[in-house]
Amino acid sequence: MVLSLVECAPMELDGLIQGARQGDVVCFNRLVERYQREVYNLCLRMLGDGDAAEDATQDAFISAFRGICRFRGGNFRAWLFRIAANACRDQLRSSRRRPTTPLDEVPFDIEGGDPAPDDIAANLELGVAIKRALAALPYDQRLAVVLRDIEGLEYEEIARVIGCSMGTVKSRIGRGRAALRRDLAQFRELFPGF
Repeated sequence: MVLSLVECAPMELDGLIQGARQGDVVCFNRLVERYQREVYNLCLRMLGDGDAAEDATQDAFISAFRGICRFRGGNFRAWLFRIAANACRDQLRSSRRRPTTPLDEVPFDIEGGDPAPDDIAANLELGVAIKRALAALPYDQRLAVVLRDIEGLEYEEIARVIGCSMGTVKSRIGRGRAALRRDLAQFRELFPGF
């Protein structure tokens, strides 16, 4: 593969993918810019640690760059998510530990002026509880729930990312949501309508 550092003109997604497949680093970098936040968020939710998520995101994009010639069309985002999910799985295997959740990250942005201290404390407590419950799920259920409920992928896309049937995806999401409900039941006061 010959790498080109020539600036590529603004293109649509298909043009960027085609350019990247031909070795154009600038086009691939534009793909990275376009998807890095989503891939990082997926990795963060799967691993529960910002540093580990950064490493997995970097590994995912390196793998994507090396394998872009094998991309045969279809949903590029789902293809990237599959690579990112594999990078997370590899990282979990290599560390031989369950993911941990840093307690210093506040998951919610509080809008509308100065929030009351009680609201800040409740949001922090809720965020920590959700992260812990999500981290406690088995990897396959966590991945399915994150892809559906956080990343907003359709069931068909999730099936492609995970590499299983749609029935298996629905089952994993159902079991994962049920486990989250059980784990978060002690925080009912923080969930309106729970």
